[in-house]
Amino acid sequence: MSSSSASLAIVVVSYNTRDMLRVCLSTLYAALSQAELKAEVWVVDNASSDGSPSLVRAMFPQTQLLALKQNLGFASANNTALRELGFGKASRRQPENIFFLNPDTEIEWIALLEMLRALRSRDRAGVVGAALVYPDGRFQHSAFRFPTLWQVWFDFFAWPARLLDSSLNGRYPPALYASDQPFAIDHPLGAAMLIRSEVVRQVGLMDDAFFMYAEEIDWCIRIKRAGWGIYCAPAAQIVHHSGGSTRQFRDEMFVALWRSRFRLFHKHYGRVFNLAVRGLVRLGLWAEMRRARRRYAGQDLRRRLGAYHQVWELTAE
Repeated sequence: MSSSSASLAIVVVSYNTRDMLRVCLSTLYAALSQAELKAEVWVVDNASSDGSPSLVRAMFPQTQLLALKQNLGFASANNTALRELGFGKASRRQPENIFFLNPDTEIEWIALLEMLRALRSRDRAGVVGAALVYPDGRFQHSAFRFPTLWQVWFDFFAWPARLLDSSLNGRYPPALYASDQPFAIDHPLGAAMLIRSEVVRQVGLMDDAFFMYAEEIDWCIRIKRAGWGIYCAPAAQIVHHSGGSTRQFRDEMFVALWRSRFRLFHKHYGRVFNLAVRGLVRLGLWAEMRRARRRYAGQDLRRRLGAYHQVWELTAE
């Protein structure tokens, strides 16, 4: 696959992940060189305070840097890059494909080629995700089914344990990943997601109202409804450190997760499902509060209970 055959933009959204971002961009540019691919690389920095923009300017001057003045969240930051790439405008030639990559990833050249190959080998393939692995090589679920009440149950109650990795919890069988052949999925994890520009032009940008979490699920629901296929390319293995930004504010991110999920359910699911899921979340929160009171004390307990109470309030909206 020659560089002349590829028209690719790569978007990395960062927030206080300076060291991971350096590794991500180093492996990314090395992969592009080895694969002989030409690409525009965009870093959208969400007002980091750790010197991430300075790092990009100093070490990766070939990168298109958008240093935002405030943290807009993941969807809005990606949309900022998409607008700079000409989406929503008629005056700029847009790339053929866009690759969304988290800063807590490390990529090799073969993964880029395998994802592009999977996207191009099917006429109606709109999105392709990668096979993510942990830094030690362990398997990581990277493709999922759209949310169900069972998945919400397993978020709070790890029982029955034998079903945690089953389709009831939105997982695809490890055998599909082992086959090295692309397989159809509902949505990939947004850490590594390749999409056709034609899809973005037809479906529109990400929903800015999702600050963090569920934005890729919302997008994929819309993409599937528009008639496009979504696939996982298991031959495209990418190291994912998982949670590089979100680990910084665990309790705040718990609230952000459920705020986004409730928005997703409100947009795409019916009244009965929404009533059921809110009742199930309350049951789960009640169980989590009981567990927290047994395990934590002091400030840790207050922070955790505060997050649970915030989500409880969301169930009443």
